[in-house]
Amino acid sequence: MKVDFMNVSPKLFKRIINWYPPYLGAGVKVDHISDDWKELHVSMGLRWYNRNAVGTHFGGSLYSMIDPHLMLLLMRLLGKEYLVWDKSATIDFVKATKKNVTAVIKISDADLEAIRRHTEKGDKYFSKFFIEIRDSGNDLVAGVEKVIYVRKKPR
Repeated sequence: MKVDFMNVSPKLFKRIINWYPPYLGAGVKVDHISDDWKELHVSMGLRWYNRNAVGTHFGGSLYSMIDPHLMLLLMRLLGKEYLVWDKSATIDFVKATKKNVTAVIKISDADLEAIRRHTEKGDKYFSKFFIEIRDSGNDLVAGVEKVIYVRKKPR
């Protein structure tokens, strides 16, 4: 079943993405999407199926927590006249943990303005975002820099 998320509410989208098989398999949960689509909260508890060989969060699961969200939020915020793709990501693992982990993904009005300004003549733009993954003690577990490719679709 294909869902056109451009026409669903944040509440329904949250429900749908939480049933996405890779998220179920990693133990990832989207906890909140703001009504304006500019903020998303995601969490993951440590389970037997998402821990590594030393009993802490598996790095791939940590990255999967934040992987598709910036692209999906920007697609929703910019509309169908823009091409939006994940370009690259760099993750810096700072501290291993067995605690629950969370991340808050935010897109500001300034981010959107910069994207629109840099793409108004049809040019591609690589928008950078930094996301922190923190544990329940608020310690930094990992920092992720995501680069998102954005371009206005040709008319």
